[in-house]
Amino acid sequence: MSYHSESEPLCDEETVLLPSTPKHAKRPTPLPKAQISILMMVQFIEPVSSQCIYPFINQLVRELDITGGDERKVGYYAGLIETLFFATQALTILQWSRASDHVGRKPVLLIGVFGLGLSMLCFGLSRTFWGLVLSRCITGALGGNVGVMKSMMGELTDSTNRAQGFGLIILAWSTGVTLGPTMGGVLARPQDNFPHIFRGVFWAEYPYFLPCAMAASLSALTFICILVFLKETIHAEPPRTRLRGGGADASNHGDGPSGPALSSSEEPAPLRSLLVPSILVPVANYGVLATLEIAMMALLPLFYSTPLKFGGLELPPSTIGLTMGFFGMTNGLAQALFFAPLVNRCGPKAMFCAGVASFVPIFAFFPGISIAAQWWGVTRLLWIPLLSQLVLAVFQEMSFACILMFITSSAPNRRSLGATNGLAQTTASIARTIGPALSTSMFAYSVQHNLLGGYAVYVVMMILASLARLFASRLEEDAISSD
Repeated sequence: MSYHSESEPLCDEETVLLPSTPKHAKRPTPLPKAQISILMMVQFIEPVSSQCIYPFINQLVRELDITGGDERKVGYYAGLIETLFFATQALTILQWSRASDHVGRKPVLLIGVFGLGLSMLCFGLSRTFWGLVLSRCITGALGGNVGVMKSMMGELTDSTNRAQGFGLIILAWSTGVTLGPTMGGVLARPQDNFPHIFRGVFWAEYPYFLPCAMAASLSALTFICILVFLKETIHAEPPRTRLRGGGADASNHGDGPSGPALSSSEEPAPLRSLLVPSILVPVANYGVLATLEIAMMALLPLFYSTPLKFGGLELPPSTIGLTMGFFGMTNGLAQALFFAPLVNRCGPKAMFCAGVASFVPIFAFFPGISIAAQWWGVTRLLWIPLLSQLVLAVFQEMSFACILMFITSSAPNRRSLGATNGLAQTTASIARTIGPALSTSMFAYSVQHNLLGGYAVYVVMMILASLARLFASRLEEDAISSD
């Protein structure tokens, strides 16, 4: 089954969500800029809220005396608090996405954004470990917006502009990933950094409230924009229309912003019907990609900060922050400027396979850079392979928008986009929950036992990347076709 707008011909019940590609390329449909901009705001606030705590969470754990004075336990508690976001998100995101198929995208987005802002305020005001845990769980539990937002992006775009639309999603994510930690680091402890502005007992009692309040303010702004300007893309039929069996009158009842109301035959598909190869293959590829990417992002700062004698570069925190910030900004610009032209030229499958394959040289750079640093020291010439590695990482990030296009195209109908994206985001959230711990633990074990000179973790990751590239070949090119 498929969905359509008034300007498009009706498709029969055997037509897939995105019909076959015409021989002659169509002119790209203009993106609905106002609606896309609001979705980008939704995507932006999620990494800001999830990552703004990273610069100060370790210090917060120390100051609350959660560890009982045992410095060795700081990382354990801080890591637990950080991981709770993705863990609770993995448990709830599918339910939120499926709910959006039934009640509409806009109500679910409003609930999620409101909860996100409220939970950040609670986190900034928490003075106990369990207060931090509860507020962080609320942040993740109400963080189902990412799946709903991607469903709306699929509904607001067609095959001629979908690459551009999903490229903007990655741009918004990259901007949030860059701004979130920066905001958390600059605004933490404002009574120390800006004593003339932030004076009084409150700022001394709650030194980390300001970055959390800023994240909550961004959520409040997004909430208002959704409430006032965002148009619903899902319009269910009245019960009596559905009972009549849906003839011509039923199919033309109530035009929505992206087309006419859905026919009675287009209902949200049961979850069981989504567990088919045409959906599970792109979803599994998304999970594999998320695992490799989060492992890479966990290993990068660890590799940068580890002493030279243990296979790292021993860079100072300021240099690490600037390097990661450079990656975030470059990644966002590359997605906005180059992704859509590259996909239109090469095709989403070729781009995805190339992006997954690039993990092999990315992980191979780690031991190569380490050996060079041990031989010649951390010189300016060493930044050539370091920047080359980051350029490959930027190219690899384009794989996310590619696989999102496959996931959108795999949905059996428009009213099942939420459940399909929810299934994919659940898989990715699980990967992001366990991926960092696994990769950093393998790093520590490799160094501790001097496995393959301490570089065994990179060999394992290169093998996994090679297997992921083979699995990527199972994606069907014909699954993405024109509307």
